[in-house]
Amino acid sequence: MTDTSADLVILGGGSGGYACAFRAAELGLSVTLVEKGKFGGTCLHRGCIPTKALLHAAEIADAAREGDQFGVKSSFEGIDMGGVNSYKDTIVSGLYKGLQGLAKANKINVVEGTGTFVGPNAVEVDGTRYTGRNVVLASGSYARSLPGLEIGGRIITSDQALNLDYVPEKVVVLGGGVIGVEFASVWRSFGAEVTVVEALPRLVPAEDEYASKQLERAFRKRGIAFKTGVRFTGATQDDSSVSVTLESGETLEADLLLVAVGRGPNTAGMGYEEAGVTMDRGFVLTDERLRTNLPNVYAVGDIVPGLQLAHRGFQQGIFVAEEIAGLDPRVIDEAGIPRVTYCKPEVASVGLTEAQAKERHGDVETLVYDLAGNGKSKILKTAGGVKVIKAGGKGEAGPVVGITMVGERVGELIGEAQLIYNWEAFPEDVAPLVHAHPTQTEAIGEAFLALAGKPLHVHG
Repeated sequence: MTDTSADLVILGGGSGGYACAFRAAELGLSVTLVEKGKFGGTCLHRGCIPTKALLHAAEIADAAREGDQFGVKSSFEGIDMGGVNSYKDTIVSGLYKGLQGLAKANKINVVEGTGTFVGPNAVEVDGTRYTGRNVVLASGSYARSLPGLEIGGRIITSDQALNLDYVPEKVVVLGGGVIGVEFASVWRSFGAEVTVVEALPRLVPAEDEYASKQLERAFRKRGIAFKTGVRFTGATQDDSSVSVTLESGETLEADLLLVAVGRGPNTAGMGYEEAGVTMDRGFVLTDERLRTNLPNVYAVGDIVPGLQLAHRGFQQGIFVAEEIAGLDPRVIDEAGIPRVTYCKPEVASVGLTEAQAKERHGDVETLVYDLAGNGKSKILKTAGGVKVIKAGGKGEAGPVVGITMVGERVGELIGEAQLIYNWEAFPEDVAPLVHAHPTQTEAIGEAFLALAGKPLHVHG
């Protein structure tokens, strides 16, 4: 058996794995990266990038349909899924080529094949053992299903949904979290009838209740049906349709059932447990410095319990590379990781929800600034608002501990929001900052003026 050594062996080339590889190489470490699929992982090939391309195509479809509102004579003639997929695939392949170029430039030894972790410090691929002074497990996630619900035919996950060559007439989306509401949004814009089924009491249940209420109101206006607080009990399909049964006794008929019940850790059969890695329901447990229980073995990204977000994995990858290089990087605050759901309207948040803030800080003060008072949002004809949560009761000094925003394009505002949260700013620190006019960032400015006790426009 051949033995190949490096300072760092990484198992998985998604956002966490490749960020770790590039930063480690920058810091002078030799790196071997093992990837069984395509460099870039789920985010680039089956996740963030292709779904956001579909969402942009959906935005264009809505713009064509709604031209009259703006005095523009435009009409929506339909969706050419071949054209949509070609546009999406061009973006993905361009970014993929860019990543491959960066790997070459950084002298990363990219090994294509299925890797198995072999304790204490090696990854085996097709009979070759790659040994590292450090090993990073970054094997990512897969689209989960429910027990007894088999994927196939008209029952699909996001993986198949991204490559559909037609627009379904009727769809049931099982799961009202991020993936579910994004696909519901796309298909509605493309002209489909959509029903979302969510077992928890509200859509986007991980977000502040304010966001759920705003999104549900917007979905009602858009004609997206949703059933919350009801469990799925089964699905049957034939050549032409799928029947979905609910605990309430109701049956929904559709062309497709999208199973969007979250993502599971991609760790089965990869040698982790056999090597003695401490696991919990398939996830790899780490300390706050992303170390596993084995010496010099780290884990990053979706296999580590917490938010399953590409940018979290990316930052964790950089953190681990710097940790291995002895730079003693600052521990990542999980609550400080920005979250964006790219449906129409968008939901963007950072920090704590109001319920979490009360649990952690006791007294809190909240303020909601309605986008109805924001000029640019009026121009865009979007509704929503900015909700800010501060530690300490009314009149008490305290840092901002949470920001939640709902409205079209608010994902672009999350940069300022995460700086406010992560720098532990007080409302008085933000209120004097000048926000360009007319922009949606003024909504953040106005919210902080009001929270600092000097509201200039109506807020509620």
